[in-house]
Amino acid sequence: MIRDLPCVIFAGGKSSRMGEDKALLPFASHKTLTEYQLRRLSQIFSDLYISCKSKEKFDFQANFIEDSILDSYAPTAAFLAIFEQLKCDRFFAISVDAPFIDEPIIHKLIESDTKAFDATIAKSPNGVEPLCGIYHKSLYPHFLEMQKKDEHRLTQLLFKKNTHFVEFPYSQAFLNLNRPKEYQEALQLLQN
Repeated sequence: MIRDLPCVIFAGGKSSRMGEDKALLPFASHKTLTEYQLRRLSQIFSDLYISCKSKEKFDFQANFIEDSILDSYAPTAAFLAIFEQLKCDRFFAISVDAPFIDEPIIHKLIESDTKAFDATIAKSPNGVEPLCGIYHKSLYPHFLEMQKKDEHRLTQLLFKKNTHFVEFPYSQAFLNLNRPKEYQEALQLLQN
C-alpha cells in the first residue's frame, strides 16, 4: 500500500467525444467507471481523491476535489485545485478513462521519480500519457501562468519543464475511453 503519495483520479472532463459523461458510464460490476477506478486504486493507494467540476453528479462517498474554476474543462483548473487543497509536494495523476493502467505501471513510475524532477510521466507507443504519472508542486506556478494565459496543453508544459518520461513498450494498458468505440473495446477486454 502506497502511503506517502496521494492518488487523484481526474473525472472532470467534458467527454465531448463520448457524447455522454464517461465518468458515469457503467464498468465491470460497478455502476460507474469512477467507482471502478476508485475501488481498484484503493487497493494500491491509501490516500485517494476524485478531481471533478462538481461532486453532485456522483451518488457515492469519496474524497472529492472540486475545481475552483468552473468555466474551464481543461485539466489546468484541476491541477490548481489539487495543489491548493492537498498541500502536498507531489501526487499521482490518473485519468478516470484509463482503467487498464495497472499496479506494475504505477510502481515503475513511482520508482523512477525523484525530487529532481517536476514530473514523472508514462510514455507509451501512442506517445506521452500526461494523465498517468507524478506531478510535483514545483509546477504549481506554471499552472497558474497557464490558466492566466488560457493555455491548457499539458504536454507542452511537460516538454518545457524537467520531466522524466518513462517508456512502456505496450499500448493496450493505456487505452483511453474517449469514444463509444473505445468503451466497447474496453468492455470486450474485461470479458477476456
